[in-house]
Amino acid sequence: MSRSIQALAYARPSALTTEGSAGLLGLETSGGLTPVGREAHPQFFAGFLSSPQAAARGLLAVADVAAARYYQRTLRASLDPVVTAGGDRLRFESFSGCCGVYARLDVLPEGLDGADTGHGTTNVDVNNPLREALSRLSGDEPLHLRVGPDELAVTTLDGPVVEKKVPLPDRWLRGFAESQVITAAFDLRAELSAAEAVRFLRSLPRTTATGSGSAGRAPLWVAPAGRTLRPTTRPVPGAVCLPGPERLAALQRVLRHATALRVYGPAGHDGAATAAAWEVAMPGMRLTLTLSPEPSRGFSGEGAVLEALAGDEAAADADLVSVLLSWEPRIDIADLAAQSGLSPQRVRAALTRLGTAGRVGYDAADAAYFHRELPYDAHRAEARNPRLTAARTLLADGAVHLHAPAATAGSGTATVRSGERHYQVREAAGGVLSCTCQWWADYRGRRGPCKHALAVRMARRDRTTTATPSTTTADSTATAAGDTR
Repeated sequence: MSRSIQALAYARPSALTTEGSAGLLGLETSGGLTPVGREAHPQFFAGFLSSPQAAARGLLAVADVAAARYYQRTLRASLDPVVTAGGDRLRFESFSGCCGVYARLDVLPEGLDGADTGHGTTNVDVNNPLREALSRLSGDEPLHLRVGPDELAVTTLDGPVVEKKVPLPDRWLRGFAESQVITAAFDLRAELSAAEAVRFLRSLPRTTATGSGSAGRAPLWVAPAGRTLRPTTRPVPGAVCLPGPERLAALQRVLRHATALRVYGPAGHDGAATAAAWEVAMPGMRLTLTLSPEPSRGFSGEGAVLEALAGDEAAADADLVSVLLSWEPRIDIADLAAQSGLSPQRVRAALTRLGTAGRVGYDAADAAYFHRELPYDAHRAEARNPRLTAARTLLADGAVHLHAPAATAGSGTATVRSGERHYQVREAAGGVLSCTCQWWADYRGRRGPCKHALAVRMARRDRTTTATPSTTTADSTATAAGDTR
């Protein structure tokens, strides 16, 4: 796994202290982006939390996921959560070290009291002493939250006093993008009351029989049954996949504050394991865990972003759409389409591409994208995506032969030479490309296109692009010669 090192510099450690009868939770920030540009220690919020205990335990749950691996647990994993201020709410996000669980705590406007919320994205320090202090927090005493340095610190700091260097695998970068695209296709599949939510979640196993997670075991499914969910080993109609139920352990942190449990998943499935999102609603906030289709299968290899990355059109559209983003907590696609002059479909493809740089996320509860700016190289996840890189190599090597004539580009069959073998790629109904390779035989498009199909898609787009000017030139020449056909 390719890795780089992310250096985080905090002005001082985050801490939970007491002043009189009120608690003071100071979350220190590192290297954030704001509407005015990059800041070393941005401040996004200074005010009170409406539900202090719920917020503290929700933040701990996000930190739990950031420090966890649910597959190959012997490897180290630790990355400070990311916080995005959207003008009316705070979103805390993290990814597990194995890239199979995405966690987000949304502290909504009704959960924040007495202060304006800024705009921007940064990492926040969640250290072990802070975790212990948050775990001990009890009662409903007022809790003041500060995200970023206080005014005194801003004027007196000589430099960072806390530095962290954490590994940042390429899989994590791709995982943020893949999970956002996959979640955008989810619908609400089930909703449980607080009592039923607690009963169901506490009935789930918290550990696995092996240290590698539940790899190799058949996925668990859950189906609505009256007021609750009924576990089943078969993907019956209406069921939602729950592979590796122990990966929902972080939700245990907030169960005493739960008001509802909502489950989001794809509208349909063919019996194969799928991703799903599990949301615990609390007063003024919600905690969501999104699970990959298998504990051993990280989001990074799902291939949901490949089609958007394959064409130059999406790149140009993304540049245009990125200028129009302004830290909205909910991105209105119709509004972006009107501002940009693009179709809603092209706006969605542009948002998918922006997601590969961590610039947008997706909230299933709002059924909307939101703007954020993760500190990642915009081209890194794309450049190091194995299938995309392999497809471009095939195209550059002249290994793609399109059988359809230029006049019918976008349909028919193609042959792709890869090594000593030749693969047949065919377009099915709905524009889906199938292939005779082993990847297609194993996944049938459930994990995105194979490298051969991706290369064919790019070759057809290239041919369409080059054919259009040629046709125009020929028509102009014929008209000039007096041809009135």
